Formats: sequence, C-alpha cells, structure tokens
Amino acid sequence: MTGTNERTGTTPDEIRAVPVRHYGRWVAGVVIVFAAVLVLRSVATNANMEWGVVGDYLFNDRVIRGLQNTLILTAISMVIGVAGGIVLAVMRMSPNPLTSGAAGIYIWLFRGTPLITQLVIWNYLALFYPRLGIGIPFGPEFAGANTNSLITPFMAALLGLGLNEAAYMAEIVRGGILSVDAGQLEAASALGMSRGKTLRRIILPQAMRVIIPPTGNETIAMLKTTSLVVVIGYFELMTAVQQIYAQNYKIAPLLIVAALWYLFLTSVLTLIQMQIEKHFARGTSRAEATRVTWANRMLGFRFGNRDQGGQR
Repeated sequence: MTGTNERTGTTPDEIRAVPVRHYGRWVAGVVIVFAAVLVLRSVATNANMEWGVVGDYLFNDRVIRGLQNTLILTAISMVIGVAGGIVLAVMRMSPNPLTSGAAGIYIWLFRGTPLITQLVIWNYLALFYPRLGIGIPFGPEFAGANTNSLITPFMAALLGLGLNEAAYMAEIVRGGILSVDAGQLEAASALGMSRGKTLRRIILPQAMRVIIPPTGNETIAMLKTTSLVVVIGYFELMTAVQQIYAQNYKIAPLLIVAALWYLFLTSVLTLIQMQIEKHFARGTSRAEATRVTWANRMLGFRFGNRDQGGQR
C-alpha cells in the first residue's frame, strides 16, 4: 500500500506481504511419505502375505458364494432396519405415552445388548419357545410350527441384524425429523393436512438431508457386521474364507482375500452414498459442500483450495 504522509510529505515504503512458512507441515509430510513407502514396501515384499495365493482364491467359487450371501444379508437387513426405524421414530415422537414408551423400551433393549448375543438368542429361540403359533390368547391355536423348522440360520441372521439395526435407525430418523423447523408442522396443520400426510409430504423429504449420511454409514457398518453371523453357522464371506483356510492352512492370504472384498464393497457403497447425498442436497446451501472427490471422501486427501474461504 502506497501514499503520501500529509504532515511530513514523505512516502512510506511499500508493504511487502511474505507468506508464512509452514516448515512443520513439510517435515510431517516427509515423515508420512517415508512411513507410507516403508509400509507399502513391507506389504509388497513380505513372503508371508503369499500374494499368489491371494490371487488364486480372490474369485474362488466358495468365496463368491459367500460374498453373494453377504450382500443379500446386508440388503435385506438394512430394509428391515430402515423400515423399522421409521416406524419406531414416529412411535417415539407420538404424544401417546404407551406408543412412545413401547418404542423407547425397544430401542433401550436392542441397543443395550450385544449384537452377537442377540444373534445367538434368535438362533436358539427354540430353547425359549419350542413352538410358534397364531391364535387367540389363552385360547385355541389356528396355525403353528416347530420353532427349529422356522428359525433357520438365515432367518436368525435377518432377525438379529435387522431388528438390531432398527433401534439405531430409529434414533437417526428421529434426529432427522427434529432437525426440520417446527414451523413446517404448524404450517401444514394450518392447511388442514393430517399428521401422516404432513410426515410423508413435508417432514421426511426435508429430514432426508440429515438422515442419509448416517444411514450410509450404517449400511457400510452392516456390510462388515454380517461377519458376526459366523457364530450361528450361516454361510457368508468370512465363513467361506474360514472353511477354505481350515483345509489348506493358508490363513494369512485368505484373510487378505476377505479384507480386499470388504474394502471394495465399502468403497462402492461410499460412492453410492455420495450420489444420494448430492441428490437430496440440490437447491440448498449444502449442495456445494457435497461436491467432494472420491479421494476426499474415502481417504481424506485434500486437493485444490480449501472450502469456506480457506487458503492452501
């Protein structure tokens, strides 16, 4: 900045801005790159990894079958969880104390006990109820069947994963609904809209912007959580891998096979989540915030200028 001092008639020197040198960042960057090179070299050259065996079993028939069952289990469990979560969230926010209390007890029970315990209980439900039937309470039974024939490992896995997920989704949906301004509900009531119609047409579409990100995280978590069903004998990706290395004793490479498939699937789900977030963020101030790259979202790398007016 230049100018003449009116009192002295002198011209001050031009101010020369010098950028701040972040030497600590450069040192940290060099250390991280060096450590990354060491890790990658160790993984690539470690003979115990047996990358040839990994390649042989990556598309093995049993592994692919287990992978298919994992995807099926994840999809159906999330459908049960999301549908149940919406119902529970609406019940939890109901003015009826019995309805909200019942939803609260459900959430407390399923979030308060380990998922692996719930899976085992569902698998051995016959120990508690040897026979399941439909009929009049304390009266005749119209239809029934042996519990062991109804609760297969697949059914036990669905019940355990789906019902447990519903408890967590209920809180996610409730948080999304509460994020919508109360004036929206009042305006809908003034127009004579019913509570159900208001929820479907006004509240939920706006709440989806808040609900989608944690739901995507829950889906990714569910994909990995399905590996717990190995305790009840259901055949999925980890079960397939364990069966193979129990025969050939190639434990390390088979575990790498499972890890690679989980990494691939979670990456695909992350990309799908990004697209859904962009869709529901259209027309809002959050639309710009959702424009992140694949590397930004999954690996945390930042390229280009920072958002919010920050500098490189």
